Amino acid sequence: MEARNLREMLSEAKDMSELMVDLAYAALFFDDIHMADEVNELEAQINELVHQMRTVCILAVRNPREAEAMSAVLQVISAVEEIGNDAVVIAKIVTKRLGIPRQLVLDLMAAEEVSHRVEIAEGSAFSNQPLETFELPVVAGLRVIALRRDRQWIVDPGGDEILHHGDVMFLRGSPEGIDHLRELAGAHPWSPPELETQTGSLTDLDRAVDTIVEMKNISEVAVGLAYSSLVFKDRSLAAEVRDLEDRLDEMKNRLELWVLRASSNDEVDPSSLRGLLHLAGAAEDLGNQAQQMVWLVEKSGDLHEVLYMALGDTDDVVLRMPVGDEAEVLGMAMGDVDLATDAGFSVLAIERNARYIYRPRKNVELKQGDKVLVSGPEEGREPLAELFGWRFVEVDDDEFELQALSLSETS
Repeated sequence: MEARNLREMLSEAKDMSELMVDLAYAALFFDDIHMADEVNELEAQINELVHQMRTVCILAVRNPREAEAMSAVLQVISAVEEIGNDAVVIAKIVTKRLGIPRQLVLDLMAAEEVSHRVEIAEGSAFSNQPLETFELPVVAGLRVIALRRDRQWIVDPGGDEILHHGDVMFLRGSPEGIDHLRELAGAHPWSPPELETQTGSLTDLDRAVDTIVEMKNISEVAVGLAYSSLVFKDRSLAAEVRDLEDRLDEMKNRLELWVLRASSNDEVDPSSLRGLLHLAGAAEDLGNQAQQMVWLVEKSGDLHEVLYMALGDTDDVVLRMPVGDEAEVLGMAMGDVDLATDAGFSVLAIERNARYIYRPRKNVELKQGDKVLVSGPEEGREPLAELFGWRFVEVDDDEFELQALSLSETS
């Protein structure tokens, strides 16, 4: 029973730490101090979970062999705790009014995945309806990561959760689905912030902003690949995480230099640069925590089974989807493959010739032999499999294998 409780707590802590990061970036984007305060409240919850998990780990150890296996669990627990702490650092940019350049908000909005927040209005389509009715991951390319009901948080709400007016939904996914989402919620139309087009040469501040956005993306991919590496016990994935962590270190060094240069420009408000440095530190540390997790795959022997159980029982599922011979996506550029809208999934990486292409660019074409590592809701895996030329076939209780679709089924 202890192992089961530990699994549930670790699964909850992982989801909560990722929610904290999403909320922290969303607070930054919306300049919402209340959302940033929620990150601090979640920190208190995750700290309590961490304390409970460490207690269970210590009580569960009965001999040196179990101690070695449980130490791996403790290392993941510490990494999850630090990811939550990094989210708090990001949120403090808002609560402490450290300031960020306005250009950064625009660049964050241009990301392939964004976080969004909307309150459900009385009489809207959402009001008094179960969440599963709307199939948001498939229809809008957005997945609900949490609901706030008064002061109560519902992390990873189930499809049978009844939505009420006044609920605040927190979602993550494709920015293209935001308009439809807000219409369903009865919220007023929303437009992203705009800036006048800048002309002239690229400034040090421009370089710093572009770098911090790339660091944000790379750090999130590193954490996703680290969890996948643990689930699949994949050392090649672990090696990719190490490469990403090295890149984050180099990028942080360059960014600090550009920020120092930009601060000498009389046209740049130096107070807006403090937030960039805090963001860079948080993103770089997220990469460090990912590296700590993959060390277990590279150096340790058999990992404790609770890790596989817990990481396989979280909000999203991670799938390695091969490109079938008759796949609809075969030969398509990533920019034309809308997995977020069609199945609610996001691409972590493409495995090609024993190497990984992380966050593939829009011009990367899918080829035979490619395996695409994706993350998304379990209910979207059937339409996802069809796009790649497969169907899920149950071979045992809770076990499935991929079966190739015929040419007539894919046409």
